Amino acid sequence: MKNKSLFEPIKIGSVEIKNKISMAPMGAFGLIDNEGCYNQRAIDYYVERAKGGTGLIVTSITKVENELDKVVPGVIPIISINPGRFLMTSAEMTERVHAYGTKIFLQLTMGFGRSGAPGTLLTSQPVSASNIPNYWNPTVTCRELTTSEVEWVVTKFIESAEIAQKAGFDGVEIHAVHEGYLLDQFTLSIFNKRTDKYGGDLRGRLQLPIEIVQGIKARLGQSFPVGLRYSVKSCIKDWRQGGLPDEDFVEKGRDLKEGIEAAKILEAAGYDELNTDIGTYDAWYWSHPPLYQKDGLYLPYTKELKKAVKIPVIVAGKLGVPDVAQKALDDQAADMIGLGRPLLSDAYWPKKVLSNHPERIRPCIGCHAGCLGRGFEGKPLSCAVNPAAGRERYYRIEPAPASKKVMVVGGGLAGMEAARIAQLRGHKVTLYESTSELGGEVIPGSVPAFKLDDRRLLDWYRNEIQESKVEVVLNTKVTEELVKNKNPDVVIIATGAKEIIPTLPGMEKDKVSSAVEILNGKKKTGENVLMVGGGLVGCETALYLSKQGKTVTIVEAKSNILDAGKPIPHMNKIMLLDLLKMQNIKIITNNSLLEVTDEGAVLISNKFKKQNVAADTIVISVGFKSDKELYNKLHSKITDLYLIGDAYQTANIMDAIWSANEIGLNC
Repeated sequence: MKNKSLFEPIKIGSVEIKNKISMAPMGAFGLIDNEGCYNQRAIDYYVERAKGGTGLIVTSITKVENELDKVVPGVIPIISINPGRFLMTSAEMTERVHAYGTKIFLQLTMGFGRSGAPGTLLTSQPVSASNIPNYWNPTVTCRELTTSEVEWVVTKFIESAEIAQKAGFDGVEIHAVHEGYLLDQFTLSIFNKRTDKYGGDLRGRLQLPIEIVQGIKARLGQSFPVGLRYSVKSCIKDWRQGGLPDEDFVEKGRDLKEGIEAAKILEAAGYDELNTDIGTYDAWYWSHPPLYQKDGLYLPYTKELKKAVKIPVIVAGKLGVPDVAQKALDDQAADMIGLGRPLLSDAYWPKKVLSNHPERIRPCIGCHAGCLGRGFEGKPLSCAVNPAAGRERYYRIEPAPASKKVMVVGGGLAGMEAARIAQLRGHKVTLYESTSELGGEVIPGSVPAFKLDDRRLLDWYRNEIQESKVEVVLNTKVTEELVKNKNPDVVIIATGAKEIIPTLPGMEKDKVSSAVEILNGKKKTGENVLMVGGGLVGCETALYLSKQGKTVTIVEAKSNILDAGKPIPHMNKIMLLDLLKMQNIKIITNNSLLEVTDEGAVLISNKFKKQNVAADTIVISVGFKSDKELYNKLHSKITDLYLIGDAYQTANIMDAIWSANEIGLNC
């Protein structure tokens, strides 16, 4: 077998794990009841990953208290609100997970501190190791916890670990000397200015996580594993500012040298594993890598860490490609592979690798729209490309009561998802596409090198359409007459959207093109490019052109770029903004295109002030308009007529897939 060592057993303390695949801890937003206990959705969610072959599951962050670091109830698990009920609901979950030979650790957290958003996540003044500014709102100062309060929190960790043991968890993982959360704020000198036993030198700043592990071991014994979520490096360039890959900056948080020294101290204190990454909230695109980060981004750092410790090192960080995961083990950069979002997008990742079918793995696209992005919108955890994540019981693909003849019009992601699901339910599906290939606007959208994950998703969809034996008809524009002749029972319109091209003086000039035309290679740009539109497509196209050596200026009518359309998850947004800045892309806001000239363009501000901008090429990226032409012709003439994806409303990949999945499951 190609990836054999992924499936070799490994021990964490006294607990043997059946393989080296771990589900990385992710906040189970919305998968709890109003008393902070895991609900049925959470049980289904974790059990599905156990069924898929994962060796170790590390659960969502679970707060040990909610009196000092107070969060809104019903968002994440909180063990202290109703410990008895927490034990009962968790016991059902661990029993079912164990039935599949999977081990499960409960992750225990002190909370957010400066990393919690006041007024939205936090319901009282943020607390921290010292009186420091809040990350989200620097005008809010965190209150320094007293020594006795910190000692009380240690007792809550011990009590919570005991409940976890009674509930059947195989171990606990302490959250975290990692990502700048509340416990990590005690370990980082930039945040910790204390003079008591929890401050001072590195050993003093590590006193809190040391007391936690030693207290748990004293209460529960040495055989009960206690792991640690651990960031070996912070990547803090300054307060609320991260350092980019390959950027030369002075580390103001934990550098690699200190990270390795701290790991030795924590191992000696009794921790049984290090679940490792790098980054902080100040550098959140390291802790939660967007599509702009490379596969295996933590491995150069964890390889050095592994040389310094003997306990298992679990590593995540864009390791969803099986060969990349295998290489991490082969190169001695990890003892176990942590999969977070890859197990959201495909719970059966381990079994598909084990059966030598990696092409059947539905890839994560690094968008964060369906997982952490939804958490920030106050919505339950799921996945942009897998709508069943976190909703397994309700989104199960069931056979249709009767087979129907289904016509799907449009071969983009929405059309392929609807066709795939309807076919799997037993319908006879024909998928029509007006061009020569399936993929729609994701084809040009996935051209930049940093959009590799989108290309992987396209490959997966095309393969799944073939595997499910959907009939595909290419190079065919569906008309009202064709629909009438084929006489389907169900018609699903997924005709997508068309680029909006404004009607302005000079738009007929050869120097004008659309973003799609540039990405498709139908047109080339000159050396000096004006990108009209600072939305996601415009900014990513600008970055793509700048990386080719072009001089690019973005003009945006709003006061900020990346503010139009669907909200972009924070880590993706700040990394793209930092990349644009690093590439020296000029940004002009509060201005619109007024005219294209031979020399470039005339812009007009929202105060009606004009300015001339020199440019060889004007690239238009001001948005898309739904293509409802066929739908409007068929409306009220066909009983089962559906409009999905961008044809219904222009949005993002998640909305396209989710609307298609809903109709495919129920048509």
